[in-house]
Amino acid sequence: MTGDILTFLIEISFTILGAAFLARAWLHAIRFHPFNPFSQLIFRVTEWLCKPLRAVLPSGKSVDWASLLGVYLVALFYLIFMWVLATRSLPSTEMIGSGLIAAAVTMGRWALNLIIWMTLIQAILSWINPMAPVMPLLRTLTDPMLEPIRRILPSFSGFDFSPLALLILAQIALMMLNRISFTLVGL
Repeated sequence: MTGDILTFLIEISFTILGAAFLARAWLHAIRFHPFNPFSQLIFRVTEWLCKPLRAVLPSGKSVDWASLLGVYLVALFYLIFMWVLATRSLPSTEMIGSGLIAAAVTMGRWALNLIIWMTLIQAILSWINPMAPVMPLLRTLTDPMLEPIRRILPSFSGFDFSPLALLILAQIALMMLNRISFTLVGL
C-alpha cells in the first residue's frame, strides 16, 4: 500500500510539473499576456529549468523550445524514476531508444490530459457560472482548439457541441498514446 501511495504521489507530481511546462509553451504560442497572474504562476514554477535551457535554445516566434525541452526532460526523468521504482534497477541500454520515444509519448499524454481538463472545466463553468473570473482565461486557452471544430460542427439550437467533440477526440488520442506507451516501456 505504501508503494502504491508513493507511486501515485510521484505520478501526480511529475504530471503537474509537466503540465506547467506545457502550459508555458502554450502561453507562448498563443501570445498570452505575461503579466497575467496565471502566467506568472506558470513562469515561477518552470523558470528553474527554462532559464538555463533558454541559454542553449532561444525561443522562436511561436514556439518556446526551452519549455518543450523542459517537459521532455521531465517526462524522461519521470519514466526513469517509475522504472526504477517498479523494477528496483536502472533501465538497460537496449531500452534507451524506446525510452526516448516513450518520453515524447508521455508529453503527448500530458498535453491531452491538460486539454481534457481545461475543456471540461470550461464546459462545466459555462453552465454553472459563465461569468466566473477564470472563464476568459479558459476561453483564451481552449479557443484555438475549439474554433476549427466549430467551423465543421455548427451549433444546434444555441448549444455548442465543440467542447464535447474536442473531449471525445482528445480521449481517443489519449487511448492510442496509452497503448503506444505501454507497448514501448510497459508504463
